Amino acid sequence: MLTQQRIVALEEHFAIPAISSRFEGYYKPRPHQPYAKLDDLGNQRIADMNVAGVDVQVLSHVQPSTQAFDAESAVPLAREANDRLYEACRAHPDRFAGFAALPTADPRASADELERCVLKLGFKGAMVSGLTQNAFLDEKRFWPIFERAEALDVPIYLHPAIPHQAVVDAWFKDYTNKAGDYPVLMGAAWGFAAETATAAMRLIISGIFERHPRLKIILGHMGETIPFHLPRIDRALEHQLGKSGFADIFRERFWITTSGLFSTPALLCSMMELGPERILFSVDYPYGSNEEGVTWLKGAPISPADKVKIFHANADALLKLTAT
Repeated sequence: MLTQQRIVALEEHFAIPAISSRFEGYYKPRPHQPYAKLDDLGNQRIADMNVAGVDVQVLSHVQPSTQAFDAESAVPLAREANDRLYEACRAHPDRFAGFAALPTADPRASADELERCVLKLGFKGAMVSGLTQNAFLDEKRFWPIFERAEALDVPIYLHPAIPHQAVVDAWFKDYTNKAGDYPVLMGAAWGFAAETATAAMRLIISGIFERHPRLKIILGHMGETIPFHLPRIDRALEHQLGKSGFADIFRERFWITTSGLFSTPALLCSMMELGPERILFSVDYPYGSNEEGVTWLKGAPISPADKVKIFHANADALLKLTAT
């Protein structure tokens, strides 16, 4: 073990074949992305956690999960994914917790599935990506999902997925990887952050937090660049919309995680903008390394008290986790 510190990681992924097999292109194996580990919800995953000292993974189906499907397909697939995750959590209750997959093409069914997962399966919230069949979730037809999350007092984790195809074609298609089959700027290098930050900003601008003032949103990858631009975004939107409050809403209703961005300058900036209480440890397993993430945060030039908050105390409070 690298540490005796209790560690909770909450952007950690799995997949079920019924969903991932439909995204053969999206899930195409690449040398730096160990897709095989997505299928494991047992011994290998726990062994990887143990090496780094990760006590708990809050698991979620890898994106875009059921969100690319129509409602007829998405509803039973989401239930299947959530039932599989529940089995893993029940088998290893001291090591795993869950975020629900939602069939967002049917917002009412999504709200009901979220409620089932929280009240009957013990899940801690839900993970969604920014787009549902090319529509952003700030459209009012999706608001029942957020209304139910507020009522259940659980967060929605807003996770990246591939941007709208029109954006890919206009922004990213010109530069591909060595195999020539993937625009290099479309994914983790930039497109993911651009898509998710846009989705988060649209939610704030939409007025959903005025309607649902206790709504809680989590962003990964150190806030998808928003903390680094927050004063500029806030000033520009106040000038152009004629109302203030963007930064206040972000600081009060959003939490961010370290997933896939083990950067001390990014951490320090985020702590200065949001405070250490708004930052949660995550790895982005299996794409990120448990050991790298734990070692980095252990050595970060922040106080022991702030490390406790980021490693587990903030997640414990937000997700109502209890140490065993």
